[in-house]
Amino acid sequence: MPLFSEEGLPASYVALPFGEWQSRPEWPAVSLANTDPVEDLAPHVGRLRLIVLDFPKFSDGRAYSQARLLRGRLGYRGELRATGGVLQDQIGFMLRCGFDSFESEQKGFGEALAKARTLFSVVYQPAEDDQVPAALRRLERESAVL
Repeated sequence: MPLFSEEGLPASYVALPFGEWQSRPEWPAVSLANTDPVEDLAPHVGRLRLIVLDFPKFSDGRAYSQARLLRGRLGYRGELRATGGVLQDQIGFMLRCGFDSFESEQKGFGEALAKARTLFSVVYQPAEDDQVPAALRRLERESAVL
């Protein structure tokens, strides 16, 4: 399956399935099903280089939650890859949750990824990126006026 990356990351690590990785936690790459416990990675996030999260179908959003937990609560800074039901119309949301590489066979995915960060100038929900939600911008403007 073709690999796309916003950062031009090399595909240098082979991710072990979570069950296999548990017996070899020194391995730098792991692949999680959306039912695997993300919290079990907490002691290891500092040395993991790649975590692959699976979208078994495009309508199953549990990997979004896993990504937010990894980036936000657990402080994971390595490569976070989305695989499975990864569609180009979801790239913006995936980027906001912390994904930075993607496996997709969808035609035009690379071009969509190149444009994804500029599609929306305003966001409504807080996420793992640096964008300030509209409600907070409004509050900041109102506070500056007072």
